[in-house]
Amino acid sequence: MPAIRNFCIISHIDHGKSTLADRFLEITETIPKEKMRSQFLDLMTLEQEKGITIKLQPVRMEVNLRDKKFKDLNGEISEDFLILNLIDTPGHVDFSYEVSRALRSVEGAILLVDAKKGIQAQTLSNFLLAKKAHLKIIPVLNKIDLKIPDLEEKRKALSQLLEVPLEKVSLISAKTGLGVRELLKRVVKEIPSPCKNLEEEKEFSALIFDCKYHSHLGVLAYLRVFKGVLKPKEVCFLFHQKEKFEVKKLGYFLPQEKETSQLKAGEIGWVATGIKEPEKVFIGDTVVKFNDYQTKKKLFVLEGFKKPTPTIFASLYPKEASEYKNLLSAFKKLHLNDSSLSWQEIKTSLGRGLLVGFLGLLHLEITSLRLKTEYQIETFITLPNVLYKVELKNGKIIEISDISKMPSLGEIKNILEPFVKLKVFLPSIYLNEIFSFASQYRLKYLNALNLDKENLLIEFEAPLSEIIIDFDDFLKSRTKGFGSFSYQFLGYRPSLLKKLEIYVAGELQPALSFLVHKEKALKKARELVKKLKEHLEREQFPVIIQASLDGRIVAKEILPALRKNVTASLYGGDFSRKKKLLVKQREGKKKLLKLGKVKIAPEVFLKILSR
Repeated sequence: MPAIRNFCIISHIDHGKSTLADRFLEITETIPKEKMRSQFLDLMTLEQEKGITIKLQPVRMEVNLRDKKFKDLNGEISEDFLILNLIDTPGHVDFSYEVSRALRSVEGAILLVDAKKGIQAQTLSNFLLAKKAHLKIIPVLNKIDLKIPDLEEKRKALSQLLEVPLEKVSLISAKTGLGVRELLKRVVKEIPSPCKNLEEEKEFSALIFDCKYHSHLGVLAYLRVFKGVLKPKEVCFLFHQKEKFEVKKLGYFLPQEKETSQLKAGEIGWVATGIKEPEKVFIGDTVVKFNDYQTKKKLFVLEGFKKPTPTIFASLYPKEASEYKNLLSAFKKLHLNDSSLSWQEIKTSLGRGLLVGFLGLLHLEITSLRLKTEYQIETFITLPNVLYKVELKNGKIIEISDISKMPSLGEIKNILEPFVKLKVFLPSIYLNEIFSFASQYRLKYLNALNLDKENLLIEFEAPLSEIIIDFDDFLKSRTKGFGSFSYQFLGYRPSLLKKLEIYVAGELQPALSFLVHKEKALKKARELVKKLKEHLEREQFPVIIQASLDGRIVAKEILPALRKNVTASLYGGDFSRKKKLLVKQREGKKKLLKLGKVKIAPEVFLKILSR
């Protein structure tokens, strides 16, 4: 019976998670030196191009402790064989749901902090997630090979955050390998082993923590086995989805899928379900054996993951209308390993598309790029918006993700806007900068905390709509890249919002319907009509562009008509001949003005909606 340790690495983005995972793979000789490359567990092309982790990635590292070169890694355990199941996780706030899924599948976590940058937004957020999951947390300061004058201050701040002695904060350099072997020994020694007796349980129970689609084997479910043993050809059952399937194949991750003869309690692996409909498999479901379910045995059913609430909504349309069905099919497959996506089919002046809920702007960008790279579908996207709630005069509260479908003004009692607690991490020298643009983003100051001599944590309340578009870029530009933030949903509150609508040639443009704060409404309305006038192509008739706030026209621009010189072919003669042609032209344009319609090209939407 081998010793098993299940753990993950969590940190803020760019603090060195994937590099540390590389060193673990090298030390355990999981990947031969000739096949090793930088950030090996970032298997997606997008991850390699952007240099960030997008998807959690499990890997199994096997160590024979009888081998002399691994003797020092035994961590005072009696077994001769060691299995280390590592899950590498993303660091960006948009992918915190990926982190939460990894935490449910392990017993311990390495909390990694860049020694130069110190504790940042996702450091604290991920620590709280790991603490809530009751995991053993090992704090680590990375990049100590760099000259860091305040290293001990950073170490002290991390020890205070976790409430552990200073010496319990490991110092490493994932790049050079300094201290990494000692850290791996701590993993073996300090992270609890899965209970050994669970393998002997007759009832099988496993948690699905991720999925992907295989063209021949159907849905591959990534499992953490909590009880019993699973073998090929056994019939299983998805407890919550009530779906039966036969195990085609199973195995574990090296990190590529490797087939094996069984999966036991405490192990992490994959199962080929043969299910070809992606929507039938749900991340967070419990897998049991069908016979146990039929005989109504007492089953060990695990709490499913809570489906995350989207924070922003955007409409996605295929650039080619004929690609709509392919877009829908691709989204179903994407949803399989990204269950945070939610969508509904829509039809607007831009054609058929999907109104999609995302966890943030990076999530939106990555999803769009995955559609292009993995499914060869190019899309264009309307400006993201948040989910609002409307309290009607009859007391009913409804959710609004498509502003163009809001109830009439006479039915509405209150418009409720989502608010968040915003945690901003920045060096104290930039304190005045954050307050200089607080009013621009409607930030309400709550609290400030000194993390160490140089860094601050400032808390604000803010409307979610104000920070989802360009707050990150603005913060980074004002703090020379050192500022970062995370946010926590607080709830919905009444807000002074107005409905902004745009009419082009008398026709409402649903894709240009927004809710804007009363103080910014008039300015936003004037900006939009000016941008439309600038970017729309001229027609044979004058195009009237209007902006309406709560049903009242507040801004107007006229795009002049194209004018053809209809008298150019006339030479001399009576002026009445020219006048006749000019009158005919004028009457024609009047007729076009009444009947003419303007089709707005997708690229125009993107230009006018950018800040």
